[in-house]
Amino acid sequence: MVSHTRRMLLDLDDSWTDAPVEGVTSVRRFKDSIHDYLPFGPTICAIIDTPQFQRLRNIKQLGTSYYVWPGASHNRFEHCLGVAYLAQTLAMHIKDSQPSLGITQRDVQCVTIAGLCHDLGHGPWSHVWDSMFIPSILPDKSWCHEDASRMMFDALLEENGLELAADDAAFVKALIMGDMSLCIKEEKPYLFQIVANKRNGLDVDKFDYIARDSHAIDQKSNLSLTRLIYSSRVIDNEICYHIKDANQIFELCHTRMSLHKRIYTHHTAKAIEYMIVDALTKAEPVMHIARRLENPKEYLYLTDHIQTEIEASKDPRLAEAQAILHRIRIRDLYKAVDFKVFPWHCKADLKDLFTPESVVNAFKDVYSRRDVLMHSSPDIAALQHVDEEDANALGPEHVIIEITPRHHGMGNMNPLNFVKFYSKHNPSKGVEANADDVSVTLPSAFGEIMLRVYTRESRFFGLVQLGYRTVLTNFEIPPAPGSAPPSREQTVDAEEAVAGGIDIPLDLGPDPGDLLTPPAETPTPTPPGASSASGLGAGRRTLSRSATAGMAALGAGSGSGSGTGTGARPRALSGRSRSAKLDRTASGRIVAEVGDNVFTKVPPNYKVASPKKGAKGVKREREGGGEGEDGGDGGKVLEIGRARGGDGGGGKDLDLDLDLGLDLEADGDGHGGGEGIRARKKSKV
Repeated sequence: MVSHTRRMLLDLDDSWTDAPVEGVTSVRRFKDSIHDYLPFGPTICAIIDTPQFQRLRNIKQLGTSYYVWPGASHNRFEHCLGVAYLAQTLAMHIKDSQPSLGITQRDVQCVTIAGLCHDLGHGPWSHVWDSMFIPSILPDKSWCHEDASRMMFDALLEENGLELAADDAAFVKALIMGDMSLCIKEEKPYLFQIVANKRNGLDVDKFDYIARDSHAIDQKSNLSLTRLIYSSRVIDNEICYHIKDANQIFELCHTRMSLHKRIYTHHTAKAIEYMIVDALTKAEPVMHIARRLENPKEYLYLTDHIQTEIEASKDPRLAEAQAILHRIRIRDLYKAVDFKVFPWHCKADLKDLFTPESVVNAFKDVYSRRDVLMHSSPDIAALQHVDEEDANALGPEHVIIEITPRHHGMGNMNPLNFVKFYSKHNPSKGVEANADDVSVTLPSAFGEIMLRVYTRESRFFGLVQLGYRTVLTNFEIPPAPGSAPPSREQTVDAEEAVAGGIDIPLDLGPDPGDLLTPPAETPTPTPPGASSASGLGAGRRTLSRSATAGMAALGAGSGSGSGTGTGARPRALSGRSRSAKLDRTASGRIVAEVGDNVFTKVPPNYKVASPKKGAKGVKREREGGGEGEDGGDGGKVLEIGRARGGDGGGGKDLDLDLDLGLDLEADGDGHGGGEGIRARKKSKV
């Protein structure tokens, strides 16, 4: 409903030049779990009290991560309040500490509005909508949630009787996009580094979501956002920080990387994302969900509730979508088959080589030659026990290849290289810090590529893994772009290996990143033949250490270990030899080889147990494992609670779910017992 009473939005706040009236305030305070009380004036509150902003209450901040961490139930609504508060605080700090910059009340108001409205355009399950569903449905459309934020902001003003001058409205939308070119008139450049900082990624959006998401999963953090805000200073139109806070800034970037690895790309959360995208894709021809993209009146109701809308429908054409969503409800999820982490520069090569088609074709090729190859590997021999119907039924539609970049905020580059610092001796000079000005223990790589393989049907688990690992044998890690070609001295060991020479280790000491080998005072020589591996071809070498510092223990391989017994995983060497890092191909190119992930290996006939249907309906086998509520790769659960029959002495009863890999059945008929009930044991506290 469009309001016919128009209000100039920026005029709703009291002017800074007006004399304060004692005992009277127009400020409302919102209690927040992260920043305590958030004070906002009438201008910000007028935006909060609109349907367009209240819509964000129904969109989970972490999307499907809520299925893994039940505490991660916060929504975009509170995140946007937090960003608006931090944007207002940072803008006011710069204004008060550097009055020569001439920051006005209008500047602060527009920056705060941009912080409040920057996520107005998020769709169902946040980034599932704009990063996965929209690209799959509309592959030729260039669209991001910031585009929808600008659309919803215009609708918010129009439909709620709020007015902004044309240059103010353009300024707010430019701040949301982080693009100065969208402004009608010239604005202060450094203000664009507050909400959406395209220069180095340090902005209040990141400040809030890192603190809020860490709090939601109960991850303790030593970050002080207040310290960083009050450390900021504008120098040459760029927000700089005190050099003493450089480690705090890197800690912020490192926490971002940690959150991506632990939460945002968690294998169970990602599996559910793929299931939701599949369900939405199957519902699209019926519900025309993507059509709502550019209609603000329809987009207003496009939230996480779309799942309930599909499930409640009686349209038989939605049966397939409903079946997928039902699998999420009963925890019958797509299964993560295997994974591997690669250096940053391998992304394009990985996309070219690893596809659902290549994985399926590799398996079918091996399966068709199983009688000839059965003595070459235990995995091939195990194919004799594979159900032929499953082998023939496996197709690309059953396989998902996920290739995800994870980094500290600036790709594979050190984020501190994009930040300028000042010191108390030179507060008006911002310069980049050298590594030895901050720390010499920073990582040598700041980004990585996670390759993960899923199957939509658990019966194909072992088959998909075999196909993937067959493709993996054809992948070699090339030198990083721009790296200098290896010298003769660096490759002489590789040449000696091909000729049967002995590997001579370098006296470099143990690798501090080696988690398998304890530190040693002196390097241990490499035994002859320790790096040989079967199935890789003549003259090829399996790595015992990575080709780059970011790929520790890359080449675990499947060959024989050095003194660890047949089939055991080779331990990393104490002394690092040049030849353990490099391999020369027939063309003379130096590459690094990739080994299988020994922690995920299963036989080809392996099948994951799916939820069973009992006499009383659908039951899910409770499985342990991982952080949060994992996706079902763990063991059975033993419930310890009230003992069968009697109170056991009057102590308090404690029910604990322990992942013991046991499944004990009660065999009596006393109180609380009965056939088919798991044994329960009393614990006194």
